[in-house]
Amino acid sequence: MLNRTLAPDFRKVSIINFIKPEKNNLDNGVPVFTIYSGEQDLVRIEFIFNNVNWNPEKPLQAIAVSSMLNNGTDELSSKEIAEQIDFYGAFFQTEYGQDQSTVTLYTLNKHLSSVLPIVKDVLSNSQFPQKELDIYIQNQKQKLQVNLQKNDILSRKEFSHALFGDTAYGVDIQLKHYDEVKRDDLVDYFKAAYTPDNCTIIVSGKFSEASFGLLNEQFGKDWMASNSKKNSFSFPPSIQKEVYREKAESLQSAIRIGQLAITRKHEDFPGVQILNTVLGGYFGSRLMNNIREDKGYTYGISSGIVSLQNAGYFFISTEVGADVCADALKEIYKEVGLLKTKLVGAEELDLVRNYMLGSMLGSLENVFSHADKFKNIYFSGLDYAYYEKYISTVKTITAEEILALANKYLTTESFIEVVVGKK
Repeated sequence: MLNRTLAPDFRKVSIINFIKPEKNNLDNGVPVFTIYSGEQDLVRIEFIFNNVNWNPEKPLQAIAVSSMLNNGTDELSSKEIAEQIDFYGAFFQTEYGQDQSTVTLYTLNKHLSSVLPIVKDVLSNSQFPQKELDIYIQNQKQKLQVNLQKNDILSRKEFSHALFGDTAYGVDIQLKHYDEVKRDDLVDYFKAAYTPDNCTIIVSGKFSEASFGLLNEQFGKDWMASNSKKNSFSFPPSIQKEVYREKAESLQSAIRIGQLAITRKHEDFPGVQILNTVLGGYFGSRLMNNIREDKGYTYGISSGIVSLQNAGYFFISTEVGADVCADALKEIYKEVGLLKTKLVGAEELDLVRNYMLGSMLGSLENVFSHADKFKNIYFSGLDYAYYEKYISTVKTITAEEILALANKYLTTESFIEVVVGKK
């Protein structure tokens, strides 16, 4: 019989191997990174475009273009695009991120010759029909009206705006912004951003030399090109330290606390990731043990450190009962203070080490995961030495080093505190 009172044995992770990409270029210079693995005839092709030409007067340009990219071309309607992709059992999606916008195709290799021309048509000839745009605007306004009633979304918006202001990272989207979206602006952005000189292609899965030839045939020659300016921002420390949006009827209050932080390029970043994990980066963290398990103020609380191309930031996020919001804030700052004054115990540190190494190993479950790990370092201007240092730091960091990092980077006097609800 299994004795459930005893924790299962575990072994420390010793080696983590990464599948590294092979680099080639299309005839027009577009870099293609291919990560080969697997026996299944499945391939994922990601067309990744830097966000460009940021205009605070038109904050929805890049977002709307990404969302509407497959809503119609010169030759195909949105319905026809969807039907043809579905016919071949493929999957086609677009995604907007704060630094890049991505077009992703999942397909079987044997159908590449049929589906790549559809993707090429979308990336070359998207038209953003006015009828589709009107529907998009109506749907997004309705969605935003619903979201503006949610305390956690409001707290995230207020926090981002306090940190990053009216940039692509922090702009406070309002209903009026959707009313200002014009088709001509979308066409202009599409022509500026979705070009070969602004594109990186990452392929993962079973991808042969013949498959590369098909990719080159479609995207290596007569694809449009234009000059554009990659988004670049700088962020001085925020003057606004406390943001409180009272909602008297709220039963719960959303809390978001944090500050600008280092990015993945900084030598201390792996150590700060460990510090963050101790504080609130996993289910056994100190914030979870205190605010959820001991006090019962919340169902969940977490902290994180995010690396973007132009900035990094640290945050703590939770929703608590409105009647215990003030007490929860005190306990959060208490846990931060303890990390700055007392050494992490050996048993706790070993648990965090095993969690982080196991999490890294578990995140490499398939070839697509390896491609995602590559993207993290490639778009940060790093190489695989970053992961070597990360693994080494997790294995060797001392409690004294964590204490020093806490005092260096958890500067509570610089924290921005956002509360939406009641406190």
